[in-house]
Amino acid sequence: MFKWLNAFKWMAAGWMALALSGCGYNTLQTTDEDIKATWAEVLNQYQRRADLVPNLVNVVKGYAAHETDVFTSVTQARARVGAIQATPELINDEAAFQKFIAAQGELTGAISRLLLVAENYPQLKADGLFRDLQAQLEGTENRITVARNRYIGAVKLYNVTVRSFPSNLTAMLFGYKTKPSFTVENEAAIAVPPKVDFGTPAAPRTAPVPAGDSDASGKLSPGY
Repeated sequence: MFKWLNAFKWMAAGWMALALSGCGYNTLQTTDEDIKATWAEVLNQYQRRADLVPNLVNVVKGYAAHETDVFTSVTQARARVGAIQATPELINDEAAFQKFIAAQGELTGAISRLLLVAENYPQLKADGLFRDLQAQLEGTENRITVARNRYIGAVKLYNVTVRSFPSNLTAMLFGYKTKPSFTVENEAAIAVPPKVDFGTPAAPRTAPVPAGDSDASGKLSPGY
C-alpha cells in the first residue's frame, strides 16, 4: 500500500510540474531573473556615471569658476539621484521607478549643460584630464543605453508572459505582476515634426559645350 502511495505522490508531483511548465511558471521564473540581472547592470552604469560627476565638475571649475548656476544644478541633481534607494525591489514599485528615472533624467540634463560650458573655454577643452573624463562619460552613456535596452527587452518578455493566457493564471496564482519599463525621454519634444527647409533652389547648372561641337548660333564648328 505504501508503495502505491509513494508512486501516486511521484505521479502527482510530475503532473504538477508538467502543468506548471505548460502554464508559464518556468518562463516567469526565467524572465524574472533576467530582469533582475539587467536591472543590476543599469544601476551599475548609472552609478559609474554618478562617480564621474564630481571630478568633472572640479575640472571645469578650474577654468570657469563663475559658472556657479551650472555647478549647483549638477550637484543638486546628483544628490537627488543618490537620495533614492536604488534597490532591486525598485522595479516592483511603479511610482518609485518613475521617480528614479526622473532623477536620472535631471542629472543627464545637468551634465549636458556642464559640458556646454566647455565650448566657451578653449583651454578647458584642451585639458587632458577634461578630455579623458569626457571620453569616460561618453562611454558610460553608451553603456547606459545598452543596459537600458536589455532591461526593456527582458521586461517585455516577462510582461507578455504575465498578461498572456494561460500563463496569466499562473502569474495571478503566484503573485507575479507586470513591471515598469523605460519610456522615450522627452516625448513632447519628439512629437513635434522636424522643420524641413530646402531654401531657395539653386539655379540649374548647364553642361559645358565641348570645344569644336558648335558655335553660339548652334551651327557646327569647322572640321565637321
